[in-house]
Amino acid sequence: MAKILEFIAKNTDGHSYKSFKYCFDATSMPQIEYDDKKEIIIKKRGETDKITSTRNLKNHSQSDLIKKKPLFHFFLDGSRRTYKVDDLRYGKRLYPAVAGQIGIACCERETKDSFKPYVFDRNVVVSIPSIANSGSHSGEFFFNNLLKKLNEQEYLQKRNIQFSKILHYSDREGDEYEKKAIATIQDEMIDKEKRLVGELAKKGALNYDAYLLKDGSLEYGKMPNKEEFGELSKIRANYSCVVGVSKAFNPETLSKSNPNISKIIADLKLYDRTPAMKYSTERVGTDVWFSVWYLRIRDVKYGQSPYDGIVKIEKILVSDKEIEYGLETDEVDNISAQIINESFPVCYGQDSRWAKHLYPIYLTEQYAKSKYISDLHFINLF
Repeated sequence: MAKILEFIAKNTDGHSYKSFKYCFDATSMPQIEYDDKKEIIIKKRGETDKITSTRNLKNHSQSDLIKKKPLFHFFLDGSRRTYKVDDLRYGKRLYPAVAGQIGIACCERETKDSFKPYVFDRNVVVSIPSIANSGSHSGEFFFNNLLKKLNEQEYLQKRNIQFSKILHYSDREGDEYEKKAIATIQDEMIDKEKRLVGELAKKGALNYDAYLLKDGSLEYGKMPNKEEFGELSKIRANYSCVVGVSKAFNPETLSKSNPNISKIIADLKLYDRTPAMKYSTERVGTDVWFSVWYLRIRDVKYGQSPYDGIVKIEKILVSDKEIEYGLETDEVDNISAQIINESFPVCYGQDSRWAKHLYPIYLTEQYAKSKYISDLHFINLF
């Protein structure tokens, strides 16, 4: 009974080398992966009031209204695990085959004391080089047909496993193929996140009393997929009640507008926020504008670096008024105060990023991780 890569190689006129298999996420060297990019267009004000210094939200976060009526109703965490599962030969060159598990977890808090899973979307994918399609059919038709045949294999059906997509990456000479393959899996994860946000918006589940808090940046790049929920510039209205919070950020992102921004962020006192800035980025499309600010949710004395305990907060500007003048300062303050309260209780000792974790996001992330197929089991599928 042919395994997955043997089947793919046979049906694409390639050759499988049955290479050593491993999980990238478990073996790669530690590195910082920023959620934001430097190629941005900055406007000085991202909120309506002219705020020139940091602003403390301690009293606001402790008000009865903020405590009794949490703003965030849904919590979203998209994640993926990637695995080197083989080397495939096409012509005279070898290309890596990279598999991935993609998990999109969304949890719901209906009341202050109720927190439960809302949906989990698990997708199993594999990314191979575009040269695997050596025929006359268009790329998507070829790979969709290959996917259909793969999922019909008795080997997968006995194990109750179905692949959701066969992705393909550029086989141009000189490319870093493994990074290209992982990027296709990352893009697929982002597309799934956007689709879920779009579905929540269409159902009317998101409103000004029920926001969604997303783990990570909202800087979704331009996607090759032009489906219903594909392009951020076309669906930004879906994000009127969505806030993104990043644990990993580049403190120099806004340095073109404010050369002292790194120091300002690092020196934030507990529950201080920076003034909100407005920016767009070519990565997303210059017709999409964001309001961004930084907030300290944990005292610097508990961290291991000046940026521990600080999160980056983003919101897409939706209306023409917001794009012109920025978010209402009251809304920036309200979101910040709500996020301060979401940081308790603390997951200290459970995660090295504890100082930047928001507890409902941490729970959502743990829920997502619990739904993965184990690394050993997944790798042995191949």
